[in-house]
Amino acid sequence: MEKADLKRLGFRCGIEIHQQLEGRKLFCSCPTTLRDDEPQFTVKRRLRAVVGETGKVDIAAREETEKGKYYVYEGYYDTNCLVELDEMPPNPINSEAFSTALQVCKMLKGDFVDGAQVMRKTVVDGSNTSGFQRTALIARNGILETSEGKIRIPTIIIEEDACRPIKNEKDHVVFRLDRLGIPLMEIATEPDIISPEHCKETAEKLGMLLRSTGKAKRGIGTIRQDVNVSIKEGNRVEIKGAQDLKSIPTLIENEIKRQVNLVDIYKELHKRRVKKFDNKAVDLSKLLKNSGAKLITKTLQAGNTVMGIKLNGFAGLIGRETLPKKRLGTEFSERAKVIAGVGGIIHSDELPAYGITDREVDILRKELLCKEQDGFAIVADEKERCLKALVAVNERANQAIDGVPMEVRKANPDNTTSYERQMPGAARMYPETDIPPIKITKKMISSIKLPELITDKAPRYEKMGLGKDLAILTAKSPKAVLFEKLVVKHKKIKAAYIAEIVMTADKIVKRQFKIDINPTEEDYELLFDELSADKISKENVLDILKENKPVSAVIEKYHMMSDKELEAELKKIVSANKGLQFNALIGEAMKKLRGKAAGKKISEMLRKMAS
Repeated sequence: MEKADLKRLGFRCGIEIHQQLEGRKLFCSCPTTLRDDEPQFTVKRRLRAVVGETGKVDIAAREETEKGKYYVYEGYYDTNCLVELDEMPPNPINSEAFSTALQVCKMLKGDFVDGAQVMRKTVVDGSNTSGFQRTALIARNGILETSEGKIRIPTIIIEEDACRPIKNEKDHVVFRLDRLGIPLMEIATEPDIISPEHCKETAEKLGMLLRSTGKAKRGIGTIRQDVNVSIKEGNRVEIKGAQDLKSIPTLIENEIKRQVNLVDIYKELHKRRVKKFDNKAVDLSKLLKNSGAKLITKTLQAGNTVMGIKLNGFAGLIGRETLPKKRLGTEFSERAKVIAGVGGIIHSDELPAYGITDREVDILRKELLCKEQDGFAIVADEKERCLKALVAVNERANQAIDGVPMEVRKANPDNTTSYERQMPGAARMYPETDIPPIKITKKMISSIKLPELITDKAPRYEKMGLGKDLAILTAKSPKAVLFEKLVVKHKKIKAAYIAEIVMTADKIVKRQFKIDINPTEEDYELLFDELSADKISKENVLDILKENKPVSAVIEKYHMMSDKELEAELKKIVSANKGLQFNALIGEAMKKLRGKAAGKKISEMLRKMAS
């Protein structure tokens, strides 16, 4: 999409980066490891929205409460505690995570607050056992330099991550406690981003800056991007969960197209002079009791209901595309699914279909009192769910009359989006009463050391002899500190070899031997100590690691032979291979003594014997 088109549309864009940090959890000492083994206990809860500091109930929290769902939390006795279950007050904030947050603020040249006040942010979608997320503002007014100019950073925050969703059922959601409380840095930008590609660059630079601390977690789900997009005639839409940086431009372009198409629908509705309406759901079960539609028949046979609602002035617009394979009717359906837990809706622009005939469509239009320009929606489920779903459809239709609704949407794998919830407001914030404000003194700020940026570190590693790709991989890795320590200690071993082993040995062992290994720092240190002292050979390094045991437990059996032992073995080989050419003899010796002696030494000893 050209910059001129974006300017004409009044494109505005900002981004929020959420990065998990290594170490212990933010308000307890539990580990931050995600587990896939069978949980050891479950807890069931219901959460309800309450008024925030402003005296109002947050709109998004109210919407979640109205769903009527309950929540199940899975946990482990050895890695979860009462803080995560909200059965005891939080511990003081994790000092290591807080120090990292201060470091990030300084890197972005932010203005530190005098005291970090931990706040409770109301969240009743079940992702927090307490019904709120603890969050603390650390600094304001930061700056990020990009190729398109400066990006303003209004807030830099540290907060706790939410529970991990496992399963979403009609009446409940299952969460796991392992992710709850992981320290999370949140960096938000002003809408200074001027294009979809610029948004990708901004996300990359913020991610690089966070990884430069050496404290950022790595892997899928450890960093999440939320993108805010609007156009002049549209509205601010927050897209949550953009995982892949490469997909961000397409995701934004699709949201621009969506808003343009919704604006066109809004203009058509105004041409038709459609006013907002509050239509009541009508029970259509008796009219459709003999229908050939499988969905209808199955619902009625289960003792459930089919209900419908008139959508004034929407004929021909419900089926209007907002994106390829997405229509306004899709947005009505998404809203009904999220609010009421139904499987979806059927609307008049797609009928006759699904076994519903032309004659049945005419009967439905008559029953719902539809005029020529009116559309309708029907839903088949339990009566209460049907009523909730159609109220949600009515509300979304009224929003279409106003244009583009301000809302939170989730990113889909195909780079489109789906409705998630209403946009929350200030009503969801109130102070945390169990944690006093944390003073940020001038002494604390002056003591913060800025890390070397990855963009500076990688070229330095290239000068040390690493190839470009290996240099970038090493610079981005949390193991870069270990690499540098080993390079300083073992000057006779090439830096490139140390980097290759430390950064890629686990992948090589997995690929060649189908074994998952996770060597510790102590393992690598002992490995290179022995290699540096000529006690083991390079040929044995992967063999030692693939044992998948502490290096100290297996290293001795890979020790190289003494000169005396080597000479004795070579004599045996010569004796057993009399008449063999010298080169063939070397080949035989190398094959039998691989990893037990240096190749150069084997060759020299054999020459002496031959002469």
